[in-house]
Amino acid sequence: MAGAGFLTRTTALPKSLFAIILVAACANAASVAWPFDLIFAKGETLWWLQTLALAALCWVLGRCQSPKQAAVVGGVFATVWLSTTFWWLFVAMHTYAGLNPLLTVAAIVALAAALGLYYAAACAAFWYLLRNRVWLASLTFAALWTMAEMARGTWLTGFGWGAVGYAHIDAPLAWYAPWVGAYGMTAIAAWLSAVVACIGRRQIGLFAAAAVVLLLPSVVPASWNTWSQPTGSLSVTLLQGNIPQDEKFQPGSGVPLALQWYGEQLLASRGDLVVAPETAIPLLPQQLPEGYWAALQSRFAAGGQTALIGIPLGNYNQGYTNSVIGLAPGQSGTWHYDKHHLVPFGEFIPPLFKWFTRMMNIPLGDFNRGAIGQPSFAAHGQRLAPNICYEDLFGEELGARFIDASLAPTVFVNVSNIGWFGDTVAIDQHLHISRMRALEFERPFVRATNTGATVIMDHRAQVLAALPRHTRAVLTGEVQGRSGTTPFAWWVSRFGLWPVWLLAIVVCAFAAWRVRRGATSPIAP
Repeated sequence: MAGAGFLTRTTALPKSLFAIILVAACANAASVAWPFDLIFAKGETLWWLQTLALAALCWVLGRCQSPKQAAVVGGVFATVWLSTTFWWLFVAMHTYAGLNPLLTVAAIVALAAALGLYYAAACAAFWYLLRNRVWLASLTFAALWTMAEMARGTWLTGFGWGAVGYAHIDAPLAWYAPWVGAYGMTAIAAWLSAVVACIGRRQIGLFAAAAVVLLLPSVVPASWNTWSQPTGSLSVTLLQGNIPQDEKFQPGSGVPLALQWYGEQLLASRGDLVVAPETAIPLLPQQLPEGYWAALQSRFAAGGQTALIGIPLGNYNQGYTNSVIGLAPGQSGTWHYDKHHLVPFGEFIPPLFKWFTRMMNIPLGDFNRGAIGQPSFAAHGQRLAPNICYEDLFGEELGARFIDASLAPTVFVNVSNIGWFGDTVAIDQHLHISRMRALEFERPFVRATNTGATVIMDHRAQVLAALPRHTRAVLTGEVQGRSGTTPFAWWVSRFGLWPVWLLAIVVCAFAAWRVRRGATSPIAP
């Protein structure tokens, strides 16, 4: 029977259905990190809300009468969903950069609409392929949605912030993370939404399969899905300076405050490892006051402590990098990690967009990129793998470090400055991104940030300790390193995301073959 679980003939798409799309799009955004301090805990993930939101989209697509109509529905859904996901760009662009508020809103919506083109194309293709049995139609929706998510997350520098898989880090689907990663979880989540869209139809087999997927994690012993082993404990000290963002790079206010506070904390720190966040030291080493850098080097050259410090490096002739320096006893030379995945408009200016950046009063850089898979920082029997800012969004890039199990990280260290986005849900969304990486690789994460979230989490993505946000404070605790390779780490380190791409393409190709074989029209009579 051709797609009966989805398709319903109507003479036109009622305007009321667009209201459903608008509500569902906002719900999809809220599911990744609840933005309000009522009903649910602020920042909480709501996997069931995400499932219902995408199910509503799938249901409406089944009532479209043309690929153009489906593309419009998908594009509207994606534009609203993405705009309400990263609306906090307004804070950076208007509050701190001084861009006109109307232009700021227009820029955010334009970005969301441009990224929404991937989903518009996916929804149009789904309309063509709906003339199939429901089980295949549901898989087709999952495949197309996942390809749109991967395209958004990897093409043209990539910005996969708010992908639907992140809504499931506290849900049954989290069990699948070490197997299939975030995009695999996205595919399963999209498939479940398509199944939910069929409720009320006679699809007992499909519902039974969905029940198995959801219940399997609760019946399989945790030891059967554990791929890592402990490598010992590490005492850590994480610094959160809470330097006001509008003063952070000002020579008369934020810069001396940062130098004083971080300098004092680094010199007085205790424990095995102390971490200062992204650009905690906001000057190049050669620009620091006389004796400042030498004092830090001397402090960690003896004794048993090590430090990871966010600082820019480079010079005018060779270019600059957004970096983390590692200081440790007895090391020859200075270890450093250079950020690879740079932020468009913040760390590099895309071609033809200098006119746009000139309208903002914001310290912009044109940084050099570091390599993928840079060596870890060895300290106290652990291999520490820094990543800067939103680099933890790109699991396939972090996975490159796992090609050799003997050199793979035992602890991930994220240093960030989310101060650009104020006290918004961006902090929660970024925390959940780190938690997803912890699940994928079964590695603990420590996060040192300027304003939050500064946390210590274990390899199961459980937050063990955290600082209050937007406070100047120090977090101390212990983290247990882990070794071992998850299935996801194994295949993504060797093949990147190609296995997911190929599987999705095969599903869509099979669905297209079925349509060509038995259909004279893309819509079932």
